[in-house]
Amino acid sequence: MAVIAVTKERRAGETRVAATPETVKKLAAAGFSVTVEAGAGLSASFPDADYAAAGATVAKTAKDALAKADIVFKVRAPEADEIKALKKGALVVALLNPFQEKATVEALAKQGATAFAMEFVPRITRAQVMDALSSQANLAGYRAVIEAAEAYGRAMPMMMTAAGTVAPAKVFVMGVGVAGLQAIATARRLGAVVTATDVRPATKEQVESLGGKFIAVEDEEFQNAQTAGGYAKEMSKEYQAKQAALTSSHIAKQDIVITTALIPGRPAPRLVSAEQVASMRPGSVIVDLAVEQGGNVEGSKAGEVVETKNGVKIVGFANLPGRIAADASALYARNLVAFSELLRDKEGQLAPDYEDEILKAALVAKDGAVVHPSLKG
Repeated sequence: MAVIAVTKERRAGETRVAATPETVKKLAAAGFSVTVEAGAGLSASFPDADYAAAGATVAKTAKDALAKADIVFKVRAPEADEIKALKKGALVVALLNPFQEKATVEALAKQGATAFAMEFVPRITRAQVMDALSSQANLAGYRAVIEAAEAYGRAMPMMMTAAGTVAPAKVFVMGVGVAGLQAIATARRLGAVVTATDVRPATKEQVESLGGKFIAVEDEEFQNAQTAGGYAKEMSKEYQAKQAALTSSHIAKQDIVITTALIPGRPAPRLVSAEQVASMRPGSVIVDLAVEQGGNVEGSKAGEVVETKNGVKIVGFANLPGRIAADASALYARNLVAFSELLRDKEGQLAPDYEDEILKAALVAKDGAVVHPSLKG
């Protein structure tokens, strides 16, 4: 029986956990033995007793949990002491952040681990249930609006009272991926007037279906601005200049701006300049979801709320899904359960099929080497 270990997340500010009592039951039913480090789920409101009741063994330390582990589930990449505790050949499945943390991927390879990056799970129909980027981005988009509403200091919906009418907040969402769509939906639920922009033409209909208005320079480059995998391409400097001119006047009229644009393996594109921030009214709010990859907004700082001289707040909270730890953990843990099905054969034995297109795409380290093409060199 293959052993899955889940250890406590050790990154500062990481509140999520890679398994929940619900998923422990599912893994046990699938024929896995699950060991959870004591305290691993506390920050996500899952006590050790619930894991034990679900059938997990609760280990006192990470070293104890990892000693016999054939598979290790993590949210973030394991720390150095965890990597040293892995047995040779152990399978590690996590959001490894491989472009920014190549040294960790190399350390896993050196330890003899086989590592899978959940970020690299391909966007194909069969893999939708394993798409951790989408499950977490969905919650990030929701939470971005909640954080914006808290920082804004005014009402979001229109309110008609005997004392007068309160105008609805104007919310502009920049980047209409999974996070952006959820931000639009959440802002609309709260009664805001929502506009949105993206370089991918397919998003216009999605924005409008949620009750938002689409804003973009719709030229030939715009019509071809989406990769086969559904990601945004990096746009030319000429297009960026035209789009910036269009959005500048729009941003100046907004109460809340939420930026969500990310390009895999590259720094986040700059969407909002200091001049555009300065054009906004005092009390306006910008939430930068890309702050951990350099930020979409000039002046944003990871983990901070920056208030500019003209009274605009730039919210740069890292790990927004971690601010809804219970739900984020539940969704991510289900992604891992689905992924685990690819790691065993029909008899339930540990037997990853490395020719499977999903495993092949997610594999970053194996047999002592970094093997993913995008990480070589």
